[in-house]
This record gives sequence, structure tokens and C-alpha cells, in this order.
Amino acid sequence: MNYELLAGDVLLPKNPNLEINFDLCNLKEIFFAGGCFWGTDAYLARVKGVYDTKVGYANGNTEYPSYEDVCKKGTGHAEVVRVSYSPDIVSLAELAEVYFSVIDPTILNRQGGDIGTQYRTGMYYTDPGDRAVLETVKNKVQSGLEKTVVTEILPLDNFYEAEEYHQKYLEKNPGGYCHISFDGMDTN
Repeated sequence: MNYELLAGDVLLPKNPNLEINFDLCNLKEIFFAGGCFWGTDAYLARVKGVYDTKVGYANGNTEYPSYEDVCKKGTGHAEVVRVSYSPDIVSLAELAEVYFSVIDPTILNRQGGDIGTQYRTGMYYTDPGDRAVLETVKNKVQSGLEKTVVTEILPLDNFYEAEEYHQKYLEKNPGGYCHISFDGMDTN
């Protein structure tokens, strides 16, 4: 596997999507909350078939929150990654399986060293038909665990892009904090 840059203690794999000619008229989107959005973003951006990712805040009770608002003012938002993907290359079920492989779905309001409701795990959809797919994957994950999966599956109520300095954070800040391991990531 080829690696491109250092993020904390790990090398980030090269992004296989940079060489794909995507059909922009056929893209779908899904939103994943997996703790701090920096690592979730960097990981999901490298799943073959992902056209683009954006980090932001979702399903909260205020409009246009800032990072400071989300962390300290009880806005109810989760840190999320909007994933735009080609269903011809990667299925929603495959994306959800990858997502579950990098989070601990049994911990409420925490991933890695990050604690708070903004770090909850969740999958938020815009297409009502996606719910059944997400539930199927969640049930499959649950069947292999003794603890209860607490990852929420809800329709997307709102999404606000995070500040520019959060976008592609680990690419801009190679020594940045990341609670996700890239070891063994398959980018083929």
C-alpha cells in the first residue's frame, strides 16, 4: 500500500479516488458521526468510490453553529462527515461496514479521548430508502457483539459545514490528533 503523509503516529494511505472519473449526476450522500470528525473524514475519504467528504455539524437545535458553540453551548449537534459517493463503485452497505470498523458503536457520547454528545456515533440519511440498509448493517454488527450498539440511525434534520480549518484537517496538519487507526486500511 502506498502512503502519502503522516497523521499523528500513522501514515495516511494515498487516496484511490483521485484517479477516478466520477459521474457527478449519479452521486449519493450519507452522513456519519464517529467522534472527532478529523479522523473519520480522512478514513472515509480514502474508501474507493467516495467522491468527496465535508465535515460539519448535524441534527442540532441551532442554526449555523461554530465549533465553539457545538463544544460548549449545548447545541445538540454531532460532529459528522458528509460522504458523497458513487453507488456504482461502493454501496451504502459497504460504506456503513467501513464506518463501523473504525468506531466503537457500544460507547455513548464518546470515541477515543473525545467525550460529549457532539462525539456520539450516528448515521444520518437524506434518502428514506437508506434507513433499511443502515439498519441491516447495524443489526449485523450487533449480532457479533455482547454489548448494545448505541449508534443512532436518523433522518438528517440539518447540516452545517464546519469552519475551513477543520476541512481535510489531517492533510493540512500531519501531526494532528486522530483516534482512528489506518493500519490495514485497504484502498484497492
